[in-house]
Order: sequence, then structure tokens, then C-alpha cells
Amino acid sequence: MPSPEVVRLARALSSTLAWSLSFYPQPILNIRRKSTTGSTVDFPTINVLGFLCYAVSTSLLLYSPLIRAQYAARNSISPEPAVRGNDLAFAVHAVAISGITWSMYWQRLWGFEQRKGQKISQGIIVVGVVCLLGICLAIIEVWVKGGDGGRNPNGWAWIDVVYTLGYAKLFITLVKYIPQVRTNYLRNSTVGWSIWQIWLDFTGGILSVAQLVIDSSLQKDWSGLTGNPVKLGLGNVSMFFDAIFFIQHYWLYKREQKFKDVQASDAESQNLIPSEEEDLATRCDQHASEQD
Repeated sequence: MPSPEVVRLARALSSTLAWSLSFYPQPILNIRRKSTTGSTVDFPTINVLGFLCYAVSTSLLLYSPLIRAQYAARNSISPEPAVRGNDLAFAVHAVAISGITWSMYWQRLWGFEQRKGQKISQGIIVVGVVCLLGICLAIIEVWVKGGDGGRNPNGWAWIDVVYTLGYAKLFITLVKYIPQVRTNYLRNSTVGWSIWQIWLDFTGGILSVAQLVIDSSLQKDWSGLTGNPVKLGLGNVSMFFDAIFFIQHYWLYKREQKFKDVQASDAESQNLIPSEEEDLATRCDQHASEQD
């Protein structure tokens, strides 16, 4: 029987792999269809900022002696941050692939068909600005009120900036799915939005939460969960919205999939993306535009 450490490593790698793979079905679908209709530019746009925050906070928790010392001072029972190298690898990879997916909405770069009037929503712009302002305010607080230049963990310290980065990522995760849920509702369809990325995201969320629970149990201290609320929140929030997308795809708008034949369904299973959907997606977008 494998040791608990081996089980923990296996779950960590599994969650990282599932979440990392979840970024590929949507851009592959866009390339196959030569179109971004059916998906929103908001999702990859805010993803870039969110995962950039996550990458910076994770790297500091892993490699900054100052941040690790401040974390240990505030969590004396469990002084080791519940983050691993796979978390950082995932975050850096997510920034890169999200950036590529975001670029597909620039018609001059890819020449893909787009929904008329496609642009970043004001709500997502506000979310991005609020997150950046929050990070800047945290830095100012540390400079102004922090003891010993922010090195004293008992007051405002640099680890609070790290936590702010993490909370910014969590806030982004709370809202980033909403524009796509609304778009699916207006179009009465999920065509153009890859359900396979949702399955992979859901799998990664389950494994990530399981990894965090195992890490805390091995340390015999459940403060590891409260000491890393971002990772715990990311898994649970993503699974909540994944459930909404499952309901939309397999129940609410299932009838819209009747235009696809058995061969198209087989192609979806083999390639992780739907095929022969462009005409249907265009009709759905026209319907959504009329409602807007």
C-alpha cells in the first residue's frame, strides 16, 4: 500500500494535470471552428489577471524567505504553507494559455469570426480595476503602517500583500464565470463553449480540495485549510459554477444539441471539442443579440 506522502503527491499531480488540460479544449474549439462565437472574451481576459495574481502569491509563499518566515510566525502550529511546486507550475501555465486564448478574440491576429459587438464588459473591467486598486492599497498600507519596513509579522507585513493577491484571485474566480452563464442563457445554448473544459475543471477542483485535506491531515493540523483559503475557495467555487454549466448543457439547453448527429458526438469524445457547430452558434448569437 502506498505511503500517505505518495498518495498526496499523486493527487497533487492529478489535480494539476486535470486543471492544466482544462485550458486546451476552448482554444482548440476556436481554431477548429475558426470562430469565437458562443464564448465570451471576458473569461480569458480576467483569467490572465487572476492567474497572474495566483502565480505571484504562490511563488512568494514557496521561495521568499521573508514571506515564509512571516507565514510561520502567524501559523505556529502549522508553519509550512500548504502550497506545492505543482501549484506554481499550474499558475504559470494558466497565464500563458489564457493569454493565447484571449488573443483569439483579436480578429486582426487570428481572423476568427466573432459575435457582433463582442467586447470586454464593463463589469469585468470594474472587477479588474478593483483588484488592482486593492493590491496597491495593501502595498501602501505596508509601507505606511508596517513595522520594520513590513518585516514585522505582527502588524501590516508583506505577507498581507501576498494574501491580497490571493484574495484578488478568489474574487475573480467568484465572478469570472458569470458572463458566460449569462451568454448561454441569452442564446439558449452552450454551443461554442466547450463542455470538456468544464469536466476537466471539475475533476481538478475535486482533486485540489482532496490534496489540501490530505496535506492538513498529514500535518495533524486543520489550520492548513484556513491558512490557505484561496486554494480551498478556488476548488469549491469552480465546482459550483461547473455544476451550473452541466445543468445548462445537459438539461436546460439539451434540445439545442439536436442539430448534431452521432458522428459529431463521436468526434467530440475523441477530440475534446464539438464539431460542425458553426451554423448553430451563429443562429444562437443572432438570437442573443436580439435579446440584448
